[in-house]
Amino acid sequence: MDRPQKVIAYIVKNDRVLVIRHADFPLEQTGLQVPAGTIKPGERPDQAVLRESYEETGLKNLRIVSYLGAGEYDMRPYADAIHVRHYFHLTVDDDKVPEKWEWQETHDGVGEPTPFELNWIGLKQSHVLAGGQAAFIGRINGGI
Repeated sequence: MDRPQKVIAYIVKNDRVLVIRHADFPLEQTGLQVPAGTIKPGERPDQAVLRESYEETGLKNLRIVSYLGAGEYDMRPYADAIHVRHYFHLTVDDDKVPEKWEWQETHDGVGEPTPFELNWIGLKQSHVLAGGQAAFIGRINGGI
């Protein structure tokens, strides 16, 4: 069984976490997500989380606050894989971050861009994240 290495980014500002909605799909199909992605060969998890976060949000001035740990997530029946996920708490050092915006991930120019809608939700509402992405969010600041 495939065991890809992934990163999950909780970008937090003012007790709110940044969430992504895939604009081309109904919410009930993809759910709310946080920036996440695959670690490239030779890339460290800390490098991957900053790269993926920028690619999926367009935010600059991202900074890792802490590494929250790693865990496995069984993707079946959606995919025959178990992801090894590395979870990070990030923040953005920018006072002019919008409340809502649209962004397109370009996938390094391979394939069609993926349009996203981004906005902030309260940390206490983060249990609504899809695909087990909220698994380590309770570790931020010693718990919510």
